[in-house]
Amino acid sequence: MEGLGCIVAGIWGGGCGLTSYSTNISIIAVTKVACRSVVQWAAVFMIGFGVVGKIGALFATIPDPIIGGVFCVMFAMIAAVGLSSAQCVDLNSSRNLFVLGSSLFFGLMVSHWTSRNPDAIKTGYDVLDQTIVILLSTSMFVGGFLGIFLDNTIPGTPEERGLASGGHHGNVGGSAEATDSPKDCYDLPFLRARLANAAFSYLPISPTYSNAALLQRITPKFVRSLSRRSNKAANEA
Repeated sequence: MEGLGCIVAGIWGGGCGLTSYSTNISIIAVTKVACRSVVQWAAVFMIGFGVVGKIGALFATIPDPIIGGVFCVMFAMIAAVGLSSAQCVDLNSSRNLFVLGSSLFFGLMVSHWTSRNPDAIKTGYDVLDQTIVILLSTSMFVGGFLGIFLDNTIPGTPEERGLASGGHHGNVGGSAEATDSPKDCYDLPFLRARLANAAFSYLPISPTYSNAALLQRITPKFVRSLSRRSNKAANEA
């Protein structure tokens, strides 16, 4: 879906491609609202607010301190929800404390130092220097990369790493059986019936794509027919 959004944004001349906003995951955990229809109606309202200038002007009159206060509360809750994902790991383990602390500390320290000293990276290639500076200036990249590296290289039991919990801590307001399957979650709205057509089951980009359906068409008779056609085309050439 993100690739499709980028293609549409390029066709319409958008300045940047459309991509998912990672903080929305935390907002779902905070509000306990994960219904897709709510998000779709919210998108309709936002499009309407952007088209109607009077409504946009009304939002523009909101004082900056109020917006700043709302952002402080919202991002504080999002950060807390992000940290709550560590509830399934053993926080009494020195291994996990080292991984978590190192990721947070180096994510803040390295990005701050790189932002203040961008000329310290000199490899002889300007493009490579800029790439390294951008990556090291991003706290999320430094902390996430270091955390993934340490968690997968330092020995630890599945219980310590939180892998034995079954992953049910991520469910929002229900059990694992009550949530939609991945295929249902990524269905396009209002197009499920049309995409259920047998012709779409052979397209890899379609949610109804089935590898088994494609393999059923590749029968010995189909292979012989394809071979005869290729031989005929070669003889004519």
